[in-house]
Amino acid sequence: MTIGAGNDKKAPHYIAIEGPIGVGKTSLTRRLAETFNYELLLEKSDDNPFLDRFYKDKRQHALATQLYFLLQRAQQLQEIRQNDLFQPVRVADFLMEKDQLFARQTLDPDEFDLYLNVYNRLTLDAPLPDLVIYLQAPTEILLDRIQNRGIEAEQHIERSYLDLLNQAYTEFFHYFDRTSLLIVNSSEIDLVSNDSDYQQLVDYILTMPSGTNYFNPRATLL
Repeated sequence: MTIGAGNDKKAPHYIAIEGPIGVGKTSLTRRLAETFNYELLLEKSDDNPFLDRFYKDKRQHALATQLYFLLQRAQQLQEIRQNDLFQPVRVADFLMEKDQLFARQTLDPDEFDLYLNVYNRLTLDAPLPDLVIYLQAPTEILLDRIQNRGIEAEQHIERSYLDLLNQAYTEFFHYFDRTSLLIVNSSEIDLVSNDSDYQQLVDYILTMPSGTNYFNPRATLL
């Protein structure tokens, strides 16, 4: 794998990958970390003791699930601030501002007010990525990918929930302008197993201008 062949632009120091469940953000995060030799910052979904119960009964377990993730992410970002002098480059599979997106979909008004109170106390001065990569895919493709990767808890995810998340992500990133944004249509490309598809993305990251950009390539043959 080559990095930016033919140009001398450096990759962003802090990249965050976002997108709905099943879109492949963690796999892409791992691959970019290896390519750029970056520190890896991952959302620790397996550590959340409420997540399995949430997928089976969203109404009963939404608040506990959301608050656990919020506290976990705040701790990770606090560690970033403490280590900035020593780890200046990193790639993460979550964006802190996204946390509210999930909360709005799952919490009732009183729960959301409580969540916001905690959120506002925890996320002051959260470091902002230099680049956010938003991976898009239709709900049908997300469902196929979730089924194929075979994580037991995720098999309880309903299509209606994924539809709501997809709509929420689309709206969120339509207005997002806090840093450079790359919107990637991942429907027909394989950024994990297809080296050519992945190389196209890496080259684009190294040459893209600031602001909002779109990456919508055709799939290449393996």
